[in-house]
Amino acid sequence: MSRKPDRLSELLALHTRRSDAENGSALRALLAVIGEQVDLVQSDLERLYDNWFVETAERWAVPYLGDLVGYRLPPGHEEALATAAADGLVARLAPRRDVAATVGSRRRKGTLPMLEELASSVADWPSRAVEFHRLLLRHQPVGLHPSSDAAAVRRVGAAPGLVDVRRAAELVGIGGPFETQGHLAEAARIGSSRRRGRYGPSNVGVYAWRLRPQSLTRAPAYCIDRARNRYTFSILGNDVPLATKPVPEPSPEHLARREHVPAPITRRELADRLPDFYGRDKSFAIWRDGHPDPVPPGDIVVADLSGWFYRARRTEVVVDPELGRIVFGARSAPRRGVWVGHHFLQPSELGGGEYPRGVTTPGAAKVYRVGPGERFERIQWAYAAWQRDNCGGAQPEAVIEIADGGAYQEQLEFVLSPGDRLEVRAADRKRPVLRLLDWYSNRPDSLQIRALGAQEGDDRPPPRFVLDGLLVTGRGVSVTGPMGGVVVRHSTLVPGWSLEPRCRPTHPQEPSLVLEDTTACVEISHSVVGSVLVTNDEAGTDPVRVCVTDSVLDATGAHREAVSAPECRHAHAELTVRRSTVIGEVRTHAIRLGENAVFDGLVHVVRRGVGCLRFCYLPVGSRTPRRYHCQPDLVAEALRRLVESGDVDEADLPRLRALEAARVRPRFTSRRYGTPAYLQLAPSCAVEIERGADDGSELGVLHDLFLPQREDNLWARLAEFTPAGMDAGITKVN
Repeated sequence: MSRKPDRLSELLALHTRRSDAENGSALRALLAVIGEQVDLVQSDLERLYDNWFVETAERWAVPYLGDLVGYRLPPGHEEALATAAADGLVARLAPRRDVAATVGSRRRKGTLPMLEELASSVADWPSRAVEFHRLLLRHQPVGLHPSSDAAAVRRVGAAPGLVDVRRAAELVGIGGPFETQGHLAEAARIGSSRRRGRYGPSNVGVYAWRLRPQSLTRAPAYCIDRARNRYTFSILGNDVPLATKPVPEPSPEHLARREHVPAPITRRELADRLPDFYGRDKSFAIWRDGHPDPVPPGDIVVADLSGWFYRARRTEVVVDPELGRIVFGARSAPRRGVWVGHHFLQPSELGGGEYPRGVTTPGAAKVYRVGPGERFERIQWAYAAWQRDNCGGAQPEAVIEIADGGAYQEQLEFVLSPGDRLEVRAADRKRPVLRLLDWYSNRPDSLQIRALGAQEGDDRPPPRFVLDGLLVTGRGVSVTGPMGGVVVRHSTLVPGWSLEPRCRPTHPQEPSLVLEDTTACVEISHSVVGSVLVTNDEAGTDPVRVCVTDSVLDATGAHREAVSAPECRHAHAELTVRRSTVIGEVRTHAIRLGENAVFDGLVHVVRRGVGCLRFCYLPVGSRTPRRYHCQPDLVAEALRRLVESGDVDEADLPRLRALEAARVRPRFTSRRYGTPAYLQLAPSCAVEIERGADDGSELGVLHDLFLPQREDNLWARLAEFTPAGMDAGITKVN
C-alpha cells in the first residue's frame, strides 16, 4: 500500500517544520524513515486481518483456516507444501472455494449434486455423478412381459434390459455417463485398487471431464477445395472435433446433463438438437461473406464428411462436428470468405489461444494497433510507421498489437537497431494467425528477425524482440545478428510448419526456430515450438542460451532432432528446460538445468561437467551432466539393490533393466499436435512419470495442472462425503 512519505512530518507544528527546513530538513528525513517502518507494520496488520477470512486470505493461510472447521489435506503432501514454490500446489490441495463451503457441504452430505459439486470445487473438473444401482437388471416379476412399456419397467425398479436399436442416441451412450440401459451386477468395487468394477449395488461413480474447452471467436476457416466449396474449422487444415460450450447448471441441487459438460459433439446429437449447439454465443457458428449474422440454422445439414463423399444440395451448408468439416452447396457457396466460431478441447491453456494472458505494456512503449477498424490494416504498415517514429532513436520501444483473431498473410521482416525493443503480440483473449507463404522462389520465406551491429562508440544495449499470443504457420522464425534477447510466450510455432487433415505435419523435418549467427538469449514460455536449429561460430562466440519453461519442443518424432545444428551436429547452445516436454533428440553443447521435464528422445551433450538434471526422464543411452532422481535411473538402482540383497539373480539383471526401462517410458494419449489430448499422459503411464516431479506432480509440460494432487484430493473428499455403505469412485471421461 502506497502512503504519503511526509505524513508524520505534517503532524508537526508549522514553526517546527519551518525551523527544520532552515536547518537542512534532517527531522523531516528522520520522520520519513520512521514513517516507512510504520507503513510496513500497518500493512502487515492489515494483511493479518485479511487472513482471518477465507475470501481475502493469502493462499498459504487457506489450509490453516480450513483446519479450524475440520478440513483435512490429503496425506503425503506436507513436504511439498514446505517448499517456497508451493503456491500453486496449495491452491490445488486446499481450494479456496472448497474450504469456504466445508460446513455447508456437510449439511448436504450424501447427495448426488453434492458429489458433482465436490469434483468442481476440489479438482476443477466438470462432472456427473451416477448411482449405478439404478442401471442394474433385476429379476422380472411374473406377469411382466418383455414387451411391456418402459413405465411398467420403472415401477418395478429395474433399468431397461432390452436395447431398442431404433434409438441410435441411446446406443451411442452405452457405457458412458448418460446411459440408460441396464447391466448385470459386478462384484468388483469401484474404489478397488486392483480391479475396479462399475455396476454394483453400492457403487457411485463420478464421471470427470479433464480436457478444457477453448474458444475461437469469428476466426477464418481454411479452404481445402475451392472448386467443391470444402472447408475446415481449423485454419491449419486439420480435422478438429467440435466441443460443447458448457452452460451453467440452474441450481446447486441440479444434476449435470449433456449441455453442462465440455464433451465432443456427435453427429447424432447435432442432428437431433441443432438449436442447442448452433448459433451466436453457442457451441459453434458459421459466417459467410462477411455477413453480421451466422448462416441460418435451417440451412445447416449434419452429415458424415470423413471421405468428402456427401454432395451438398444447392442451399445446404453441410457440417460434420466430429471432424470439423464444412461443405457448401452451389447456391450457398461463399464468395468473400468463411468465418467460424467454435470450441475445441485441449488439456491446458498452452500456445496461442483466446485465454487471458495478462498483457502488460512497458511505460515507454508506443502501441501500434493492427486490425479491422484500427489505424493499420497490416503488420508491415505498423512496423513501417514505427520505423519512421524511431528515426534517430526517438522511439526505441514499440508494441504492435493485433486487435482481432484473423489471419495475416504477409512477408514479415523486422530489422532492429541497438537499443530497440519490439513486441508483436495479440490483444488479450485474441488469437491471430500469421500465415507465411511462398513469397520468393529462391530463398526461404520465414519470419525474419534481424539485428544490426552497433557502431563504434555506441553503448546502447542489443535489441530485444517479443512474440506474444500468436500462431505462426507455413514457415518458421529466423533470428540473425547481435540480438540481446528473443522471447516467445503463449505462442505456437506449428511443428512441421502446417498440418494435414489427420494432424500429420506437412514438413516434419523443417525447423520452427532458426538461430543463425546470433547472440540472442532465447526464452520460450507457455508455448508450442517445433525443432530448433542453431548455426553459430563455435570458435569465436559463446554458446547461445535457450531457456524453455512450461512449453513443448516438438520435432514431430522421437528420432528427429529437437535441438541441433545442421547435419545433425551438436548445437552451440546451452539449454535450460523446466516443466517442459521435448519430443525428439537433443544434441547440444551443454544443459545448464533440466527440471521436472520429459526428454522423449536421446540427449547428447558435449560438456558433461556443466549443469545438472533433476526429476527428469531421459531415454537409456543418453549422455548428460550429473543426474538426480531421474528415470529410468531410479528403477535401475532399485534392481541393483535387489541383486545385492540376493532377491534377484544377477544373470537376469539386463533383461529386467530393459523391461523396467520400457515400463517407465512416458506414454501419451496423443503425440500429434492438433489433436485434443496432445501430450496428455495416458492412463497406462507409469506412476514414476505420473508422480515423478519434485512436488509429486507429473513430469512434463502439464506439471502445473497438478493432476495427481487434484485426483488425490477428490478421492479423499469422496470418501468423506459418501454415505455409509456406499463406495464412490472416479471415472475419467477424457
